[in-house]
Amino acid sequence: MSSAIRIRDLRKSYGDVQALDGVDLDVPEGSFFGLLGPNGAGKTTFINVLVGLVRKSGGTAEVFGYDVEDDYREARDRIGLAPQEFNVDRFFPIREVLQHKAGYHGVSESEARERADEVLKRVGIYDKRDTRFDWLSGGMKRRFVLARALITDPDLLILDEPTAGVDVQLRHELWETITELNDGGTTILLTTHYIEEAERLCDEVAILDSGRVVEVASPEELMDRGTDDIVVSLRDEPTAVPDFAAEDDRVEAVELDGTKLVVTAREGGLVAPDVVRKLDAAGHEIVDLEISRTSLEEVFVEMTRTDEERATERSSDADDAPSDATDDGGAGDAAAMEAER
Repeated sequence: MSSAIRIRDLRKSYGDVQALDGVDLDVPEGSFFGLLGPNGAGKTTFINVLVGLVRKSGGTAEVFGYDVEDDYREARDRIGLAPQEFNVDRFFPIREVLQHKAGYHGVSESEARERADEVLKRVGIYDKRDTRFDWLSGGMKRRFVLARALITDPDLLILDEPTAGVDVQLRHELWETITELNDGGTTILLTTHYIEEAERLCDEVAILDSGRVVEVASPEELMDRGTDDIVVSLRDEPTAVPDFAAEDDRVEAVELDGTKLVVTAREGGLVAPDVVRKLDAAGHEIVDLEISRTSLEEVFVEMTRTDEERATERSSDADDAPSDATDDGGAGDAAAMEAER
């Protein structure tokens, strides 16, 4: 499959700050692709390089085979950008703003009028066509920013936090709109802090952290790397249950609290049938069973944690662990200090 976006060794520095540090990435044509990362990961810089607002320090960036700097006009005409911030001409009715935007890209005046009406209807604010941007509600402003990105009929639609600050109903309406666009062949690049959004919409996601791509995979593949909880409700409180961990290395923990049994395991959906068979063989009656999967958000948090955060957690776990120390005249403390060194 050909690439809508092809990035090789992309770098961008601002003085001593390395915003992008050797990014390699391919976004397949026609895909719905997510770009995830914590604040300061380099997502905005990455987008600004693609649309020509920032000049890269090194590497290459192409959109449908066009270099974003050497072939700027060809690349930019294929991109529609819906930014997070509202950078809109506030002194004209929104339909006129759309017509002006189309004109910048070589669209004739008559066609620009038709396109403006079409995209305003698509995002559901055609009845506000003669209203100035400042007079729109927050949700309508988000819809308009999407309409402006669509006015050039782009092959690549870049959505930077498109549902930030909107209510649940509008968020679902916008999801429906951009999904229809993707189904029609438009490549979507989405950045979002709503991990549920990426989990629901994206074919693939790239996790960007500290200017580098940490991983590229489908949401399903990423969630498969985490652990699932197999939660079993038993009829009666057991005195003991089978040693699931000893017989299956995918099982990481087993907890029993009264009649509730929780088996934590990788690939929980595959482990669950074995859990059921072993419980049944041991004479335990199952009342209910559910599998709680690791969310993409949990995987994302784990993959973007700093070494310092991991070290702090390990230290906290060690502090909480029960002591095995005996009265050995301080030999245990001395051994611990030596181990730390």
